[in-house]
Amino acid sequence: MKVEDFDLLASMLKDRSGLVLGKDKAYLLETRLMPVARKHGLKGLEELADVVRRKRDENVMGDITEAMTTNETLFFRDQKPFDLFRDVLLPKLMEGRQDSKRIRIWCAACSGGQEPYSLAMILKELGSKLMGWRIEILATDISVEMLDKAKTGLYTQFEVQRGLPITILVKYFRQTGDKWQLDAGIRSMVQFREFNLLESPSALGTFDVVFCRNVLIYFDQETKKKVLDGVARQMPKDGALLLGGAETVLGVTDSFKPVQGRRGVYQLSNSDVEF
Repeated sequence: MKVEDFDLLASMLKDRSGLVLGKDKAYLLETRLMPVARKHGLKGLEELADVVRRKRDENVMGDITEAMTTNETLFFRDQKPFDLFRDVLLPKLMEGRQDSKRIRIWCAACSGGQEPYSLAMILKELGSKLMGWRIEILATDISVEMLDKAKTGLYTQFEVQRGLPITILVKYFRQTGDKWQLDAGIRSMVQFREFNLLESPSALGTFDVVFCRNVLIYFDQETKKKVLDGVARQMPKDGALLLGGAETVLGVTDSFKPVQGRRGVYQLSNSDVEF
């Protein structure tokens, strides 16, 4: 791939999605974008870059962004955050919301829906403990293709084998051909919405818990700060933010601080709540 073509595509992707690609990721562009080129009747990446350069074709640029921002995920990824949610965060939030009996959760960059559905299954398993409570899960992603997939609740054998306990699989999924479909009741617990993390989340409302895991690693420092500061403005004082194992707020923003003894969990800097 020509250097100028890589620079053009990398710059476009950063502007549209925040994704930062170093020169060492040229192979990733080539692997993921060749199908996009073929889809639009182009011979290769040189012609694809030329279409972006000359025509600024929105359909082409949208497909490029979709291809490059579709990330792999799995059910109950890294397990610990889900245990912390169930055993620590949720009880604490319920304690402070006895009047409203309402809790809102945001799963940012939800990809194929495994994370929000994992949370929904946790809530379902709690059964009568949540009687009378209204717990909303909003899952967002920049990729319309992944959101459409998530809404169906259809997963391959490979996808359900990764992180999903066999007892949960049998309880909440049924086999449909060579795939597994999640129970309609669990699917109805999650609302999916297209959203770009580069935009202000103010229109989404406030959230008591935000899962924004394994997405900030693709952004530069400036974009990370912008995203985290935006999230902070949508959280109450006793809210909690969960990031991926390789992510941190330290050195990025002053809006959050780590929760002592709770790896991967952060709270607003002005919060004195103990989780």
